[in-house]
Amino acid sequence: MKVLLVHNSYRQRGGEDSVFEQERSMLERAGHQLLIYRHSNSEIDSFSPLARLLLPINTVWSSGARSELAAMLDTHSPDLVHVHNTFVLISPSIYSVCREKKVPVVQTLHNFRWLCPSAIFYRDGKVCEDCVTGGLVNSVRHACYRGSKPATAAIALTLATHRHLGTFHDSIGTYITPSAFARDKFIASGFPAEKIVVKPNFVDPDPGPRDGVGAYALFAGRLSAEKGLYVLLRAWEMLSAHVPLQIIGDGPERHALEAFVRRRNIPNVTFRGALSRHDTFTAMKGARFVVVPSTVYETFGLVIAEAMACGAPVLCSRLGAMQELVADHDTGLHFTAGDAHDLATKAAWAWNHPPEISVMGRTARREFEKRYTSRRNYAQLMEIYDRALGRNLHAAAALAS
Repeated sequence: MKVLLVHNSYRQRGGEDSVFEQERSMLERAGHQLLIYRHSNSEIDSFSPLARLLLPINTVWSSGARSELAAMLDTHSPDLVHVHNTFVLISPSIYSVCREKKVPVVQTLHNFRWLCPSAIFYRDGKVCEDCVTGGLVNSVRHACYRGSKPATAAIALTLATHRHLGTFHDSIGTYITPSAFARDKFIASGFPAEKIVVKPNFVDPDPGPRDGVGAYALFAGRLSAEKGLYVLLRAWEMLSAHVPLQIIGDGPERHALEAFVRRRNIPNVTFRGALSRHDTFTAMKGARFVVVPSTVYETFGLVIAEAMACGAPVLCSRLGAMQELVADHDTGLHFTAGDAHDLATKAAWAWNHPPEISVMGRTARREFEKRYTSRRNYAQLMEIYDRALGRNLHAAAALAS
């Protein structure tokens, strides 16, 4: 199969980029012919003053990206186009040219950008769905994207324009969401249920399960406000037991978080900074449990699947897709989002019950083997491409069995 993959990378590498690269590698290994159309928002740094001035217009409709993609379609005649992200340089202009040339489009909805200009349903430290219930003008009023009303207005205008044009409904045949929770959110916001399929993210290569019960608790991810780090640290401040906590990752809140630990004299907390994927997996295998304390909806939560692959149970917020991925008292524990006391209680129990946590870790590993391997994911993706192309792929059905 000849597939044209489309992706606009962000300035700082994130989960969407990892998923894109993993799916690309998976398709290449399976022998598919891949074409790549890609831009990165870091390109903006080299823009001329005029190009920067015109960026809001480009966000709504990039004639350049549309022309470039049209040329690729004419030259290479792919069977389908699979889009991961178009924000900000590619823009939704590309969808209409796919429709004109009758090339099926599959779109992965990695986040909630098409419903919320900030992409994460989060404002002032809590979940916010005002743009769904009260209109996009709310995002501009609150400067939800990077604290800038002009930048937020550009995104809101993009969404409003393409809703009016029917782009998202008429030019895209199949949507992928990584969780049922995300699918339900899009359906509740007016997206056609019959077009949305659930395919979770996956972990590749398989790091293999851990040995032993683990010697510390672990957080791994972006150090930003919505990830619940202050909830995590306040919970550790409450713990009476000696529970070492390792924090892996970097982000805008790192220095403030380190200062918070020093100021409050919170013991047993180690910031390890950003690590390679291999070293992160090694750290997960050495952890008694992994904590995911996000105070924002997650469409999936790749770190959860990675922890399961390593055989580590997960303590997660009872919120969004996290509670869908982690079965309470089976593959981990749930706690109330934003509630440091509840997290401290669950962490203390997990630390003081190593036999039970060990069983949860083995169950988590089995869940990974069942749902989040590249082999299983390839079968699901082929079924989705089959649906988009309107034909049967018996090999995919065999892989799924």
